[in-house]
Amino acid sequence: MKLPDSFCERTRALLGDERWSVMERALGEEPTVSVRRNPWKQSGWQTDSWQTDGAVPWCPDGVYLKERPSFTFDPMFHIGVYYVQEASSMFVSHVIRQLADALEDNSLTVLDMCAAPGGKSTAMISALPHGSLLFANEPIRLRANILAENLSKFGYPNVVVTNNYPKDYERSGLRFDVVLCDVPCSGEGMFRKDAGAIEEWSEDHVKRCSQLQREIVESAWKVLRPGGFLIYSTCTFNREENEDNIRWMEEELDATPWSIQINSEWGIQGSMTEDYSGPCYRFLPGFTRGEGLFMAVLRKEPSQKGERLDCHKQIKKPTKFSKEEQELLSWMYVIHNESGWELRQVNDVFSAIRHDWVLETDIALGRLQVLQAGVPLAKRKGKAFQPDHRWVLSMAQRTGVFSKVELSYKQAIQYLRGESLVLYDAPLGYMLVCFQGAQLGFVKNVGNRANNLYPTEWRVKKALYPEQ
Repeated sequence: MKLPDSFCERTRALLGDERWSVMERALGEEPTVSVRRNPWKQSGWQTDSWQTDGAVPWCPDGVYLKERPSFTFDPMFHIGVYYVQEASSMFVSHVIRQLADALEDNSLTVLDMCAAPGGKSTAMISALPHGSLLFANEPIRLRANILAENLSKFGYPNVVVTNNYPKDYERSGLRFDVVLCDVPCSGEGMFRKDAGAIEEWSEDHVKRCSQLQREIVESAWKVLRPGGFLIYSTCTFNREENEDNIRWMEEELDATPWSIQINSEWGIQGSMTEDYSGPCYRFLPGFTRGEGLFMAVLRKEPSQKGERLDCHKQIKKPTKFSKEEQELLSWMYVIHNESGWELRQVNDVFSAIRHDWVLETDIALGRLQVLQAGVPLAKRKGKAFQPDHRWVLSMAQRTGVFSKVELSYKQAIQYLRGESLVLYDAPLGYMLVCFQGAQLGFVKNVGNRANNLYPTEWRVKKALYPEQ
């Protein structure tokens, strides 16, 4: 791997000769492989077939692997039993736990402003107080679709996925306890994993990224409630995108840096600049076991005023549902407590929204581009309803609604590839197919075959798969 000369010179000057020597050597090594389990889907969490290599110290759900297995051909990967994530990025779960304690609230509203593909969103979900609401946003539509898929597989019910720019959130009237800005950056911390990041890097690119990051943070600060926290994160090393931007936030936004307790044995470094001594957290290959990451936390003072909009005005009125629609969908409602949920139509899908978060969801439906919200239940197909695949993955689903049939490993892979199945002695109609007791998704059994209802855009496209 040939690193740009200018990058090497700049980074050596920033880190010093000793640190640079350690990191330069580490950048020539193979990147680590790590996964993070889903705490709500532990029944499918099995590591017997993996060669594990220790726990990720700052994330209780994270584990290192000695080598990268074929996740594509593991059905448990597709139903969200675990998430493949770079270990340094898991640090956000450690941060969220401490911020939740500082806010002392039973449930929080959180926005991940630049969320795709969803690693940090799902890590935060695992650490948030139960019942909290997460908005996950991505401005680029293709990436937003991937974000929605990954959050669906994780299965947390209180999520709204949007496809908007930060400025749109300024006008929405929504306000959040915590906003994560994992901002687009020059990608220096990913050089070891992504050769494309090396090709794209330049000093001009660093400057452009630094300016864009400030624009995103300005919008994020306006939707942060007084007393709330902004988490700023990059996967780069240089000071322009890191310490310099944090100092700018202090000076221009009156932001107050907030310390996070860490273990010195983790190897996390602090500020690398002489003119900034505030708390920040640098993950450097060779010092921490993972890729490059920078993170800092800033608080909006409780007395600091923010822009306020009357959220109760100009909200799009929710669709009125017929008695037939309510009755047809009620059998799919969730948590065995129908009174705790309300029905909403999100695009062409009928979805269940937890009653506590109906106002925020209605604001989003009226003012933002919402891809999905709550628990997708079903959509109309003629005069009937076709159940939505995402309901299968939700941890808030009602059990016992559909008949189930167990598949072999080969059949499970065939299902994930979108192939039809033949299910002998199975009841007709919609039913669930399972692998090792875990639900993979829906089929519609018509007798001579079972039509595959696995989402087309999610299907495994590789032609070959290993036997098991």
